[in-house]
Amino acid sequence: MPAWDLSDLYKGIKDPQIEKDLETYKRQNKKLAKDYKGKIASINGEDFYQSLQLVEKNSVLGSKLAVFAYLNMVTQMKNQEAVAFYQNLDEKMTEYSKPSIFYTLEINQLPDSKFKELLKDKKVKAYKPFLERVRRFKAHELPEAQEAIFLDKSVTSGSAWRRLYDEHSAKLVYTVDGKKYNDAEISKLMQDKDAKVREKAGKELNRVSKENASLFTFIYNMIVKDKAISDSHRKYKTPVAARNLDNQVDEKALEALVSSVRAQYNNISNRFYKLKAKWLGVKQIQYWDRNAPLPFSDDKHYSWEESVKIVLEAYERFSPKWQKLALPFFDREHSWIDVPPRDGKRSGAFAMPLPAKFHPYLMLNFVGKQNDVLTLAHELGHGCHMRLSIKQGELNDDTPMILAEVASVFAEMMTFQSLLAGIKDDKAKLCLIAGKVNDMINTSLRQIAFHCFETRVHAERQKGELSAERIEEIWLEEMQTSLGKHVVVDENSRYIWSIVSHFFHSPFYVYAYSFADCLVNSLYQVYREGSVKDFPEKYMAMLSQTGVKRYDELLKPFGLDAKKAEFWNKGLSLISYYIDELEELDKRLTKAKII
Repeated sequence: MPAWDLSDLYKGIKDPQIEKDLETYKRQNKKLAKDYKGKIASINGEDFYQSLQLVEKNSVLGSKLAVFAYLNMVTQMKNQEAVAFYQNLDEKMTEYSKPSIFYTLEINQLPDSKFKELLKDKKVKAYKPFLERVRRFKAHELPEAQEAIFLDKSVTSGSAWRRLYDEHSAKLVYTVDGKKYNDAEISKLMQDKDAKVREKAGKELNRVSKENASLFTFIYNMIVKDKAISDSHRKYKTPVAARNLDNQVDEKALEALVSSVRAQYNNISNRFYKLKAKWLGVKQIQYWDRNAPLPFSDDKHYSWEESVKIVLEAYERFSPKWQKLALPFFDREHSWIDVPPRDGKRSGAFAMPLPAKFHPYLMLNFVGKQNDVLTLAHELGHGCHMRLSIKQGELNDDTPMILAEVASVFAEMMTFQSLLAGIKDDKAKLCLIAGKVNDMINTSLRQIAFHCFETRVHAERQKGELSAERIEEIWLEEMQTSLGKHVVVDENSRYIWSIVSHFFHSPFYVYAYSFADCLVNSLYQVYREGSVKDFPEKYMAMLSQTGVKRYDELLKPFGLDAKKAEFWNKGLSLISYYIDELEELDKRLTKAKII
């Protein structure tokens, strides 16, 4: 299976071009300060445009350096040289970027009249999305001296704790039946068809998490406190406020999403896990059995080549133009994807954007399960979206997280529907739909349970450091509420919270998954109904503008209004619809004594 080729960026960590680029990055930041510091208040349109060009040029170079260092590290996190290279480069770039702190601060000090005057310049207007995003954070910026301190401290505060979390997680070893596994591999064992294997893997994951609970609790307490200090200085009213501002989602809209999802816990989670318990032949399923394959399902293994073919064909059925965006990721000589799991590689999967002169990279941990096919579709959807949106320019392209997950979730849905269309057998259809509902619950409902966990932890942390026991209590309460009475939530899942890396890396990111899943479900129903002419073209046009337009404006061509409660309920109703179908299939197959 292919591993990515980073030579489009640098030939390796010893490449002399790295030092040359670092020096250029340093020099350009100094030039920006020398030429423009203290002058933005009286600057003319042409000079302002030149300053924006310099900022964009440096942003492209900074992205190239930082992304290379990170991608080089995440596939070999036990390689101390790679880890040290990443840390050293991060520290240098932080130091070199300090002279440019003034820039956005001075833009935000401009009176509205001067800001509007500058936007009248046609060339400056091309950067309007970036400039308006800068102005959005005006009320939360600090004086330059304080911003410099925050920047200096960033490498030894939040980012340092996250690095410790990543490095320690990558070194953890899980043992099942005498064989050793990393965190990505042990998670895959919980999708094994053998219930005993799943139990051993689930208990081992919990055991190792328990052994490390003290360290992870301390790290998490420090990350949450570090964020609270920053939020306090920046005058954010709530822990989630900064994320909402970045996503351009007001708190009422988020509350509507959370309350809509929580109201569906019983209708969706409880109904589905009741069915799954029956299929697994138990009264209650264990926590580690939530993603288990059904005992009567075909234990099909998908080769990498077969998976690529399935996904690309699904993409083509939606639109040949969409497939064309995906094809370069699979170039045999210069792969843009790192596919196989291996020792020291970070668990999970992600897509990494880069400026237009380069290309995105995808990371997977592919072992050939059906879910791995959908994960490929998901991350590839991210990659195609990135290729479309970056055309708005390096500075303008800043897709909020609630929209960053749209293309990926929609691409998953395309692939799922493609697989479903080819199945005639009721038992196989039930297994496929059950797997999809499982994933949708994980995306829409489980992520809101994660969000509620985060909300409670951040709120209680304001009163003092939380003990491991208290964090675990909150975790168990939220998991039990969201999963319902047909799932066992007990000591055997008490410590699992610490493996959710988003809690450490991106506080309050998780609700974006639910937001996007409900949005995509509504969008997909519009596509299925055929009520919008030229849907694929309008869809791709929407994705190309996610960094420059709000989500509510982007949904107008599809007749959707995310401000209304019906919007969220429509998205959730698709999951309920599939559970209705599962209940009907279950009745038929049970009556026929097939299951």
